[in-house]
Amino acid sequence: MKGTSTMSVNLIAINIGNTRTQVAAVVDGEVIDVVACDPQDAAMLTDAVRIANAELVDKTQRVAMVASVNSEGEDVIDQVVRETIEARTTYAHRDVPIPIGLQLDPEAIVGVDRLVNAAAAYDVLKQSCVVVDAGTAVTVDFVDGTGTFHGGAIVPGARLMMRSLHKYTSQLPEVEPAAPIEPIGHNTVEAMRTGVYYGLRGMVRELVEQFAQVAGTFPLVVATGGDAQWLFEDFDLLDRLVPDLTLRGLAVTLRAALERET
Repeated sequence: MKGTSTMSVNLIAINIGNTRTQVAAVVDGEVIDVVACDPQDAAMLTDAVRIANAELVDKTQRVAMVASVNSEGEDVIDQVVRETIEARTTYAHRDVPIPIGLQLDPEAIVGVDRLVNAAAAYDVLKQSCVVVDAGTAVTVDFVDGTGTFHGGAIVPGARLMMRSLHKYTSQLPEVEPAAPIEPIGHNTVEAMRTGVYYGLRGMVRELVEQFAQVAGTFPLVVATGGDAQWLFEDFDLLDRLVPDLTLRGLAVTLRAALERET
């Protein structure tokens, strides 16, 4: 999934989520050596930053750019980057504008990852699209044909659903989410997996259809996030599955910033 500009970026891309941080180098538009770890694991993050830094050709012009929805994780990565490569972190949206239009309520606060994902998807597709990010929460967002982010929907992710079923009932077990063996669950574990799996897929289908009615055109669907592979890899509405979409969006954000300077 390559962008539309050939301007190169020299980037260590960092995506701090609620349950994991991704670190990778971006070289010639390609994301290389993605490492995912606990946002508080300074030792593993240090190794990841070193690996990414080693891939960069021109280390004098490098940028370590972050998309974050986890303020506690920011403190850890700031220190790791400072001590490992003697650089400071640059934050998408906070320090550098994300190249995506916004059509939101004035008081709306949107996760940076959602905006960065939208920028990455529109940079390639250049048409209306829906971005599904399946992680701790599942977000389903609409971007129109002019590259404007309109927001969308947020629901609990698969693990939150499973955890809630176990925590707030007396008999349902703790279950790791996974694609069910078949649509009808013939035991409790499979019934829970069926409910979560088809519930999330059905929700996405309904929202895409509703968005299409509003937009007057059927949007392309892009999926990302830690649970996207098993949830959506065979989903008939899916146009592209891009596990590293947020990291690619950071590259798009940096490229747009460099283009403004030229």
